[in-house]
Amino acid sequence: MTRKDLTRGAVFPTLGFFALPMILGNMLQQGYNIVDTWVVGRYAGSNALAAVGAAFALMTFLTSVLLGLCMGSGVVFSLCFGKQDEERLKKAICASALLVAAVAALLTALALCATEPILVWMRIPREIKDITKDYLVLIFWGIPAVAMYNFFGAYLRAVGNSVTPLVFLGISTALNIGLDLLFVALWQQGTAGAAAATILSQYISGLGIGVYALATGKTVREAFSRFWVSRESLGEIAGYSVLTCIQQSVMNLGILMVQGLVNSFGTTVMAAFAAAVKVDAFAYMPAQEYGNAFSTFIAQNMGAGKGERIRRGVRCGVLTTVVYCLAVSLVLWFLAKPLMLIFIAPEETAILEEGVRYLHTVGPFYCGIGCLFLLYGLYRAIGKPGISVVLTVVSLGTRVALAYSLAAIPSVGVEGIWWAIPIGWGLADLLGALLYGRYKKQFAG
Repeated sequence: MTRKDLTRGAVFPTLGFFALPMILGNMLQQGYNIVDTWVVGRYAGSNALAAVGAAFALMTFLTSVLLGLCMGSGVVFSLCFGKQDEERLKKAICASALLVAAVAALLTALALCATEPILVWMRIPREIKDITKDYLVLIFWGIPAVAMYNFFGAYLRAVGNSVTPLVFLGISTALNIGLDLLFVALWQQGTAGAAAATILSQYISGLGIGVYALATGKTVREAFSRFWVSRESLGEIAGYSVLTCIQQSVMNLGILMVQGLVNSFGTTVMAAFAAAVKVDAFAYMPAQEYGNAFSTFIAQNMGAGKGERIRRGVRCGVLTTVVYCLAVSLVLWFLAKPLMLIFIAPEETAILEEGVRYLHTVGPFYCGIGCLFLLYGLYRAIGKPGISVVLTVVSLGTRVALAYSLAAIPSVGVEGIWWAIPIGWGLADLLGALLYGRYKKQFAG
């Protein structure tokens, strides 16, 4: 299995080439989300599109718990790899696997038992309640597969292998698109068909990457062969993972609360939001994956004690992220309507106009979310995941509070929800930048 040491070589190409497969993987995932939205919107109707959009926000929240655990574990894996401490790495692998598996089982059971209350809490309109419920009940069974893929993907990326997770994600994405077209477009199975396509592809990618990691990785294979979890290693994993999990969960809980508010404006706004968010995510999510790669880079160099290299990495990360975000903001400003037309038929003018308004409000401020992803990654990597939680609370707390306050004003309405998003990003960035000066001394060597 290929490993890559991020503590050597020129910073810009080292970080860039490591991040590229992660960015491509994210683009594949977002590309699938776009195709899924297109297939559902065109072949199952606007009600199905609204249902899948609402369910997507919920699943993003639930899987963010697992993603947070895996991201936190990945920091520990990277620190161990940077220090070349194989025994500590094996113990961390076992502790993380136990924690992730337990949480995945608990999440699946709770989600299946609480589907009805969840629908009420999300304010799902009556006309789409049944199809949303059918979709969710199926999609919840994919949670263990998501856990498996993200656990092994976090390990592989932590030791410098960002290509293999991309390969398995590509296989999953291609399969998912093919099954979507078969189940929804050809066989007319609606939201149930979309859910079935998703969970089948999730299990193939999760099992595939697990088999690969065990077959090619001596360290992970030896760890699982004896599977010994010490209190010390479990505590270390929990220290990083639980706070990262909280950070991811708070972030997506806030998004879910905003989704609930959007739902209260009816299916037209729901459908516009569902389509626009797909465009939105495709535009700025490469910056999120760059932030995750940046975190691995920082963590490996923290383990190796290379402070000056960390500072150069921070400068490189900020410059790269700002340039990318400015470019994509400019593109989106001019292409908002054509991109919305991918999902929305031209005669659906009300949905189309609302989606374009969302993109024109949020799109110019992508630098805010791009820099926030870097800050999240930085504080995870230097052992301060609690700061990431604070930044998330500031960002999402502001967003939720402003969204509910402004949306209640008749003259502002749903547009207040859109404006609350970049304002939250900006306040969190300001706080994160101020705290950076305080914590920079941790890598002053």
